[in-house]
Amino acid sequence: MKIHILTLSLCLEFLFLSSYAQNLKVNADRLHESLMTLSTFGKNEKGGTDRVAYSDHDLRARDYVMNLMRDAGMEVSVDYAGNIIGRRIGKNTSMKPISFGSHIDEVPNGGDYDGPVGSMSAIEVVKTLAENRLYTDHPLEVIIFANEEGGVIGSRALVGSLSSSALDVVSNAGISHAEGIRKLGGNPDRIPEVKRKPGDIAAFLELHIEQGGNLDREKINIGVVEGIVAIEWWEFTFKGKANHAGTTPMNMRKDPMLPAAKFVLAVNEIVNSYEGRQVGTVGKIQAFPGAGNVIPGEVKVNVELRDLSSEKIWQIYADLEKKAKELAFASQTELDINHIEVASHPAMADEKIREIIQAQAKNLGLSTLSLPSGAGHDAQEMARLAPMGMIFIPSKDGISHAPEEFSSKQDIANGANVLLGTILQIDRLFK
Repeated sequence: MKIHILTLSLCLEFLFLSSYAQNLKVNADRLHESLMTLSTFGKNEKGGTDRVAYSDHDLRARDYVMNLMRDAGMEVSVDYAGNIIGRRIGKNTSMKPISFGSHIDEVPNGGDYDGPVGSMSAIEVVKTLAENRLYTDHPLEVIIFANEEGGVIGSRALVGSLSSSALDVVSNAGISHAEGIRKLGGNPDRIPEVKRKPGDIAAFLELHIEQGGNLDREKINIGVVEGIVAIEWWEFTFKGKANHAGTTPMNMRKDPMLPAAKFVLAVNEIVNSYEGRQVGTVGKIQAFPGAGNVIPGEVKVNVELRDLSSEKIWQIYADLEKKAKELAFASQTELDINHIEVASHPAMADEKIREIIQAQAKNLGLSTLSLPSGAGHDAQEMARLAPMGMIFIPSKDGISHAPEEFSSKQDIANGANVLLGTILQIDRLFK
């Protein structure tokens, strides 16, 4: 009889705690205040933020963030790649941690919401759990990644894909990544030691503003990310014959600008001929020698394709290659094509985590939209280690990487509450 009473008591306690946890909400005012305080580090006279990675602004902001993490009860450290790691113990020490977070560095003259929304929300989630004395079974790990905007440096280090040659590249702060990592308190000589293996974490989550206008335009509260797109670049070079612009008759020219111009239009037509959300962009054109009174001898056209399917990207490329060859032949010019390696492969969100995010949003009375991420994120790298999920909130007019970037306090709180609920469900379901 005593055993039955004890069992009933435990069951009632579990139901109470489950109900209590489901009704748990972050402190929206506190979250917004921390975000606005963070925005002051590197604020410029144009209204933007110059908190590029490795800058003095970045260092001061990192100190502020680490103090917030300690105040939330986390054990805080900086790894050899410069990532800030905040850990909170779980009830079951044998379980792998649930990791979540984002970045706080910005592009030059950037906005206040991009990575910081996910970073400050992650800290707020832990703060909310701590002040309500709730412990998850899994340990929790908040990661503030180093230099996301300059090439997802911190997350690449964690998955072991950051090469030694990449450390020599000059960053937006005007120093090499190796020098910058030292400035953050890391050690570039020991970066291989931070590499984690698949299975070292139970799951990874990232909350982020949508860097596009879908949610804002359709008045949707939460974006459930299907995956992060692959990115491929090519350089198409049309070669003709440079000559004097005033003395060369029109019918005697080999002007590579003509097939190049037609090709730019063809990129738009061919990409739009496919069903889906794929995008194609010509963002750079160069004419050589580049003088107004000289028929160019060479024109370079850079093409970028993005989609969740690498197979579709290469199908589109095949059509572009065929069209470029036709245009070169018709204009009696030569064509060279160079594939530029950008090392950005598609990363699909875990289906089970997507379902959890969807359910948590529904429980909160929030509308959702499933969509891909057209921009790269640290989550793209972390997907190599564990099941990954991303939560988007609206960004006004789809603006990001600019001073006009804006998400409302309510939208930010909505995202943080979905993140909180998702973590609690993952803790319960991922054993």
